[in-house]
Amino acid sequence: MFVLSKVFWIALNPLNIFVFFLILGTFFLFTRFRRAGRRILLCVVSVFVFLGFVPIGFWLIENLEDRYPTNPPIPQDIAGIVALGGTINQYMTAARGQPALTEGGERLTEFVHLALRFPKARLIFTGGSGALINIGVKEADAARLFFNQMGLSNRNIIYENRARKTYENALLSKELVGDDARTQRWVLVTSAAHMPRSMGVFRQAGWNIMAYPVDYVTAGNRKFEIRFRPIKGLSSLNNAMREWIGLVVYRVLGRTPVIVPSPGSLADN
Repeated sequence: MFVLSKVFWIALNPLNIFVFFLILGTFFLFTRFRRAGRRILLCVVSVFVFLGFVPIGFWLIENLEDRYPTNPPIPQDIAGIVALGGTINQYMTAARGQPALTEGGERLTEFVHLALRFPKARLIFTGGSGALINIGVKEADAARLFFNQMGLSNRNIIYENRARKTYENALLSKELVGDDARTQRWVLVTSAAHMPRSMGVFRQAGWNIMAYPVDYVTAGNRKFEIRFRPIKGLSSLNNAMREWIGLVVYRVLGRTPVIVPSPGSLADN
């Protein structure tokens, strides 16, 4: 299923589709299908320009980021804090000996902030390897180096290093804490756009958990700015489609109770 999901995303990745038609149109220009090639390239350029002016991707992401409140009040009696991986390059970290944060590094920095805020809370970082090859290098090992450098070497952090996707983050982390996942209150730290799918999965897996979204890419004001940003437009659409497709697939597979979990949905009851 993991390999299938990777192949599935390669085929539906908007950026890959864009490049495919760009190459196809260019190739047709040198064949007897020149007219078709020009039409394909015209469509590709039109979409590129359209996404540069109309921030569809940001709107889709903003809808997900606004599902849960920012900086929610956290009870003092929380049992622990769970941070999801996906924000540190374990290969570059191993090669250079320094933590190599990627986009979404706020998952790690806010985790440190909350760990200092709640010194008695149990701490879990969950992240293995999402690669198809060279899976022996784990993200949890890179995160360990980062947390030690940030002053958490004296905290007994639980490192779950087998999870390759969000569904496994929830299940494998639960194995490490047992029934405490259900009977006690936990805080989940992940990117705001990824939070709806994560909350749905964790609730479905039996966690008693609250959302602490981080790593925002939109301001939440739903403003329309006339700016030409085609690269960002295509990139944001790519990120948005990853989450929306993931939400639909997880619902079909029964891993979340609703398509877009939110504080008012069954996923949080």
